[in-house]
This record gives sequence, structure tokens and C-alpha cells, in this order.
Amino acid sequence: MGGEPLIEWIEVTIDCRDVGVVAEFWRELLGLVGLEDPLPGWRRAASSVPGGPALTFQPVPEPKVGKTRVHLDLRTGDLAAALARVRALGGDWAGAVHVYDEGTVAVMADPEGTEFCLLGPPGSTIG
Repeated sequence: MGGEPLIEWIEVTIDCRDVGVVAEFWRELLGLVGLEDPLPGWRRAASSVPGGPALTFQPVPEPKVGKTRVHLDLRTGDLAAALARVRALGGDWAGAVHVYDEGTVAVMADPEGTEFCLLGPPGSTIG
């Protein structure tokens, strides 16, 4: 009983109605490689960062309601091009942009409306 237990971050799980569409969106957007699916109807993708957490896509019967309380932050060198890529894959701009010293953040949404942020370099615009 010596010390605190080790707690490791192993994955982020996204609830979705259409697991195939949402998993493919994230795999294409981030260039992720699929892993063995944990359960029937689920999908899992390896992190793009060595040793990073996997993304898991869990089927749920209900649609997303309200603001996402936890979201992914993604960095890009070209905010306008990344926004276009998100749209080409079925996602969209959620309507908010925040300008900080570290860069410009565009709030985006995947095909089922799950929000995430794209951080571009300082002075970036969404085009």
C-alpha cells in the first residue's frame, strides 16, 4: 500500500450513432490506422503520436444534444486548408473563432456534431 496508484490515459471514446461514418472521418482527418475493434459495432484507431491514446468510437442510440463537455484540440500549420479538409470529410465549422497569443482557434464539428478545436498559427484566418 505504498504511494499512489499508477493511472494511465489509454484512449478517448467518442459516442456516435453512425460509428462507420464518424470513425472514418477521424481516421482520414488525422491519418490514423485502425486497430482491432474492441466490441462488435465499435471502431478503434491508433494514436498519431507514438504512445498516445487511441480513439474509440462507441455506438449509442441517441443523437448528440448540447455542447460537448470534453473535446480534442488539434494543431495545424494552415488553418484555412485544415478547415477545408474538415468540410471535405463531412465535418464543418461550428461558428466560433477565438484569437489568442498562441494562435487562432476555429471550433469545428465532426459529421455528428461533436466539437473539436483546430489551432492555427498566430494571425491565421479561416479563409
